[in-house]
Amino acid sequence: MTRAEFMKICGVFGIGCPFQFSLMSHGSVARKPFKGKVVVIGAGAGGLSAGYFLRQQGVDFEILEASLNYGGRMRISTEFTDFPIPLGAEWLETNPGIFKEIVNDASVKVAVKTVKDAPDRKFVNSSWYNFFEEYIVPHISHKISFDTIVKSIDYSGDQIVVNTQNGRHLADKVVLSVPLKILQDRDISFTPSLPKDKLKAINGSRVWEGFKAFFEFSNKFYDEQYVFNVNSKHDGEKIYYDAAYGQDTDKNILGLFVVGTPAQDFISRSGDELKEYILTELDGIYENQATPNYIKHLTQNWNQEPFIKGGYMTDHADWKVVRTLGRSVDDKLYFAGGAYTDGEEWVSVHTAARSAKKTVEEITKN
Repeated sequence: MTRAEFMKICGVFGIGCPFQFSLMSHGSVARKPFKGKVVVIGAGAGGLSAGYFLRQQGVDFEILEASLNYGGRMRISTEFTDFPIPLGAEWLETNPGIFKEIVNDASVKVAVKTVKDAPDRKFVNSSWYNFFEEYIVPHISHKISFDTIVKSIDYSGDQIVVNTQNGRHLADKVVLSVPLKILQDRDISFTPSLPKDKLKAINGSRVWEGFKAFFEFSNKFYDEQYVFNVNSKHDGEKIYYDAAYGQDTDKNILGLFVVGTPAQDFISRSGDELKEYILTELDGIYENQATPNYIKHLTQNWNQEPFIKGGYMTDHADWKVVRTLGRSVDDKLYFAGGAYTDGEEWVSVHTAARSAKKTVEEITKN
């Protein structure tokens, strides 16, 4: 079953894809806590969630983030217009009850407004980043070390040694929540080497290229959605869409979301050439209305991000490969994030959080 097939089944039956793990909610009677130290690598959705769930279970941890900011592909722009522009993760691909599931604390009132944007939902004047910023990060921000690039991990001894450009960190368990491309490019070395089945799954997975753009126009001449026919669904997706849909705004903002092979036309260009390429394409679709109505634009090339290096793993991966990616190694190395799940679904933000929840449950059981 591919991710797309799984999500289609959820949609047909009118259900959200549920958390399937029984990590105790905050405030409940907890089991005897794990006494060791956990190092979480990466402060994207998976890493932040892992740190948050570890804190709820009373486990000592720290998060090492290579960049200067948390959030990973949840990044937003708050300067382009009068609502947050999601440069990466934009849609809610399950039901809104997922927010309470992630917060995992019945005493906290969670208020996140979304609107139906079939087949998914959109945040209203908010984003995934804003959700984590309000409900998750305040509890763990003091545990995040930024500008800390992990170079190698030695898990051959009783304690795991995590080496960075700033020094070394010791841990009893490590949670890897880095983009799959980081592992594919061997930016982190392992001693001993990762198991053969894990390496095969890492190196055999396709990570789609990722690009987004947002254009403000003086008039709304475009459709709510314009979907391109890509040669093969395995090649990727390309869509223009009304990015201001559902927002409290009178701005005319058109978004471009493109992943996989179609993204190569965009990530290979920059500056005025890229702007003109997009405007020319829109002029061809909308009878030369784009260029005369153009005000400004914003782009995000995820392939150029040094600690991300791409979009996300293809929707059409083999679920058995995904499950192997998510499997722990020697009760020492654990994996959390959109690419590291149980194989039932993957890549979206809520699946990254679910993956982290499963990982923390596995750690606290050991």
